[in-house]
Amino acid sequence: MEAGAAAAATAIYPLHRCKTIHLVRHAQGVHNVEGDTDHSAYMKPDFFDASITPLGWNQVDLLREHVKESGLAEKIELVICSPLSRTMQTAVGVFGGESCSNGVSVPPLMVENAGRPAVSSLNCPPFLAVEACRERLGVHPCDKRRSITEYRALFPAIDFSLIESDEDVLWVPDVRETFESLAERGMKFIDWLWTREEREIAIVTHSGLLSHTLRMYSKECHPTVAQEVSKYFANCELRSLVLVDRSMLGSDGPSYNNYPGKMKIPAGLDLPSDDKKQPLQNQSG
Repeated sequence: MEAGAAAAATAIYPLHRCKTIHLVRHAQGVHNVEGDTDHSAYMKPDFFDASITPLGWNQVDLLREHVKESGLAEKIELVICSPLSRTMQTAVGVFGGESCSNGVSVPPLMVENAGRPAVSSLNCPPFLAVEACRERLGVHPCDKRRSITEYRALFPAIDFSLIESDEDVLWVPDVRETFESLAERGMKFIDWLWTREEREIAIVTHSGLLSHTLRMYSKECHPTVAQEVSKYFANCELRSLVLVDRSMLGSDGPSYNNYPGKMKIPAGLDLPSDDKKQPLQNQSG
């Protein structure tokens, strides 16, 4: 293989300029049951801030089991979720602690909700709600959130500090966010991840945001990879991707894995022992 062909087929990049993100679409919501076959059902006021269904909770349990068995649960340093009921329910159900026990003083991730036991905030990563990873905004009641005051009562240990308004000022009843705006918002959210120090992050969000955002990134990929990256997410599907900081958006700090070598060693030729007698000009990299 010629060098040029190898360069086009593969690439290398410093590990400390990469992050691993685990993208999850929320479990089945009550709006999905009708909406998957009749799109007009998403207009129903009854589906305001839709919660997940009993089938959705079963999906959560199965994904939680996979996350534990694969070892992923021990790697994730932060869980980011869209501040809607169905995404937060999915996030705490998959990545949260075990069921709460009597006498535990720490606030739970989720209080007892829809027949589900409360979820503990012990022995799990921190949870952060972020508006930028919400579903496409406007018109559909299922995509309108409740007040943060209400959510704090339901999800006490989720961090809502990045959300500026208690009420939902982003959703409007008569204007649907354009696909272009949705993709742009998603890409800005991905860029924002570089401001975080965590290297392995789970993100629980929505099919619309995922599809339109990943479609933009997949344009630079091989067609097979592009299809794999941007294909539609099923409910409660998890897909792991690597982010590469090609624009130096992240910290310029050193890698924790790299080691400089030759520290506190006298200066001199750093040659293999078999080559010490060879003239320097004959050495090659």
